[in-house]
Amino acid sequence: MIAFDNSYARLPDRFYAKLPATPVRAPKLRAWNAPLAGELGIDLSAAERLDVFSGNAVPQGADPLAALYAGHQFGNWNPQLGDGRAILLGEVIGKSGQRWDIQLKGSGPTPFSRMGDGRNWVGPALREYVVSEAVHALGIPTTRALAITTTGETVLRERPLPGAVVTRVARSHIRVGTFQVFTARRDAAALAALTDHVIARHYPEATGPAELLAAAVAAQAKLIARWMGVGFIHGVMNTDNCHVAGDTIDYGPCAFMDAYDPGKVFSSIDQGGRYAYANQPNIAAWNMAQFATALLPLMDNQDAAIETFTEIVNSFAGTYQAAWIAEFGAKLGLSAPTEADVPLITEFLKIAAEQNADFTLSFSTLADDLDAHPCATHPEFPDWRSAWQDRGADRALCARTNPIVIPRNHMVEAAIASAVDDDWTPFDSLLAAVTSPFTAPSDPRFTTPPTANEEVRQTFCGT
Repeated sequence: MIAFDNSYARLPDRFYAKLPATPVRAPKLRAWNAPLAGELGIDLSAAERLDVFSGNAVPQGADPLAALYAGHQFGNWNPQLGDGRAILLGEVIGKSGQRWDIQLKGSGPTPFSRMGDGRNWVGPALREYVVSEAVHALGIPTTRALAITTTGETVLRERPLPGAVVTRVARSHIRVGTFQVFTARRDAAALAALTDHVIARHYPEATGPAELLAAAVAAQAKLIARWMGVGFIHGVMNTDNCHVAGDTIDYGPCAFMDAYDPGKVFSSIDQGGRYAYANQPNIAAWNMAQFATALLPLMDNQDAAIETFTEIVNSFAGTYQAAWIAEFGAKLGLSAPTEADVPLITEFLKIAAEQNADFTLSFSTLADDLDAHPCATHPEFPDWRSAWQDRGADRALCARTNPIVIPRNHMVEAAIASAVDDDWTPFDSLLAAVTSPFTAPSDPRFTTPPTANEEVRQTFCGT
């Protein structure tokens, strides 16, 4: 059974379209997150799992829906988006007391599909499962993955590919764009209802829109600092992909950097580099400014609210800087890092960029022999090393803070290629490695940067 308690479905019907998933022909359960299922209190037989998480059966208590939202996509306003290939089955209260959404992604067309087929192929499903579970294992707020079910059907992209449904678990699927759609429609009642819902669900200490905005700004700033610390590039930081509670959501063309490059872009659709690694903090602040604009109609005194909201959005920079210093200071083994440590951090990053050094290894090997460090041959490294040692760097802290394993792009792509050929063994091995990121795996391939021939330079959305 699944003990549903569907609070979002109790909001007014203009928030969503209610419909079930589209059944599939020949489902097979390829991945099942048993520990997560246990936390959610999900107790289903193997046959029931297959039916429910392929979309072939609506479990008792579910209230399936596709949510409405809008958003800025690459800075351009789109007045109606919504779940075009996802169905929210419902919500459960986990054993810890946390409320969770259970959503099928790739579950067929909805009224918001915009002429799309509403389906996923195994590549995006596998990438989301592996990367979201890796991000969770790194301690970064994120949606989770519960299951992958292949459909036995073909999805047409650049070529025919095997279809799959990934089951995503989230504290909610409420985005900045969820607020924006009702602001754009001048629907004050819906905007007020959504605000009350989000405050109750995510920020119960908030007493109104200003406190909600302040909490969201702080959460986003801390989230992006964590992304930066592990070299994660989201790839599509549109406002419809920006979670109001500060969770990582919508794993499309995401990737972890190999060689450190502040301007690195992977997403094939980010032609101008809007969402490059180094741009992510500014984009997150921009998204929070759009959130502030969306909340403004709720305020009685608009002029005073603009001043207050501007001050709140501008606080992003200070919160982010403090979080960034804490993140990178710990990565360098610095206890109680402060603004005074910024030159030491930035000099290390400058050396790593000029050396074209692997981002993950540059930090994880600080606990090892520095004569063999990836930056050891850089002419400025000896002086940096002396300053770092004089600061009293703790190598044990480096080892505790810096992951050894990330979901490297070439390994993810290799697992996808095998899954397309119906071999899921590489996926299983990769998942086991990335969900223990601070433990050296038995297979050294999971900690080894790609060769020039293996390097993945572009990643793609699933649509």
